[in-house]
Amino acid sequence: MVKQQTGKLISALVSGLVFGLGMAISGMTNTDRVQGFLDLFGQWDPTLAFVMGGGLVVAFIGYKLVLKNPTPLFADSFSLPTKTVIDKPLWIGAILFGVGWGLVGYCPGPAIAGLSYGYTATLLFVPTMIAGLLLAKPIAKLI
Repeated sequence: MVKQQTGKLISALVSGLVFGLGMAISGMTNTDRVQGFLDLFGQWDPTLAFVMGGGLVVAFIGYKLVLKNPTPLFADSFSLPTKTVIDKPLWIGAILFGVGWGLVGYCPGPAIAGLSYGYTATLLFVPTMIAGLLLAKPIAKLI
């Protein structure tokens, strides 16, 4: 059991480091680049579309290969989403995510990767994001 838990932690760390490195190399920790992608009528920057496309291709191939195995390497079973309903909390969450992404230019992964630059905006954004994540469930109960 300890070996399985250690494997989970190491694979999570390596995955996070690879993701963060990819975000930094591709420039996705630069909020101007992300907001440039969302600026369809100004100085549009298509870089994010290529990064997302590359991520989708890798994820598609990865899912096809990994799901051929009977179980994951470090767990007893796969934890795949089963919910297929597009409900009110999903709509509200997607809208809030999109508005926040458009206003600030960060989503969670690149924001955490961007901490390494020490920008004041990022140092303010990440704790605020964490507070929002912690408040999400209590707020969802009110909806």
